[in-house]
Amino acid sequence: MSCRLDRLAGFSDGRRCGRRLPKIGATLAGERLPKLADLMAHLRGPEGCPWDREQDYDTLKGLLLEEAYEVIDAINARDFNGLEDELGDLLFQVVFYSRLAEEEGRFDIDNVIERVHAKLIRRHPHVFGEVHASNAGEALKSWLQVKEQERGSAAHGKDDRKSLLDGIAPALPATLEAYELGLRASEVGFDWKKVEDLLEKVEEEIGELRRELNRDAGNMASRLEEEVGDLLFAAANLARFLRSDPETCLRRANQKFKRRFQELEKEVARRGRNLRECSLEEMESLWNELKSKEAR
Repeated sequence: MSCRLDRLAGFSDGRRCGRRLPKIGATLAGERLPKLADLMAHLRGPEGCPWDREQDYDTLKGLLLEEAYEVIDAINARDFNGLEDELGDLLFQVVFYSRLAEEEGRFDIDNVIERVHAKLIRRHPHVFGEVHASNAGEALKSWLQVKEQERGSAAHGKDDRKSLLDGIAPALPATLEAYELGLRASEVGFDWKKVEDLLEKVEEEIGELRRELNRDAGNMASRLEEEVGDLLFAAANLARFLRSDPETCLRRANQKFKRRFQELEKEVARRGRNLRECSLEEMESLWNELKSKEAR
């Protein structure tokens, strides 16, 4: 017996063709999410919090980004107690935005949940439909085919054909935009075949940057900016190819540099000096000593 995905999306009791979908934590979450939504409504109400009442779609954007990055920091540190707390803060931002929309009669948190539920059912025909996927690669291909169909439906009736690269959020950090552009292009096979090809691309971009540095013509700043951008774009896609993302890679590198530089400051201070009194050669020598200690 076949199952239509549009029927699956409407099941409220978790059934699929006589089977029940797992309802992990559904009872507690089902009780507590409305309580959180009610709390948000109270905070926005006349007897609530003046600060909460003053917030709008734009003022919350910074907080939303901050909470998302704090979730990432907790994941990187494998701080699961912190992760539990940060996920709650992130969920509260979702509830907050949903409340703003509800006050304007646009949608509410129930609509948000129903919409993502229907989308997940629709985009997993290899789980809830007749498509077969025996590994992660086949599952991803199935997911991408549904996304492509959705893009086609969204563009139906319009004069201009929707690009595969449309819909990437312009507010993304540039590293993640580069990641997403490469990912979208890879959906149609426009991608490097192996990691060695990407490493060669990185080396090629470094070579082009060196050539620009050796020139002494006008408009050098503009050309150097372009070449550095090409290098960063290649590096971002190298991260993607290695099943990571450039933002996580760079944040870890930033944290490592910060940790080592602060150790450098402490070590110089223990010797009764400060960094401004040290030569570059002295700082590099001490930096390498600290790196070797980390490796032990």
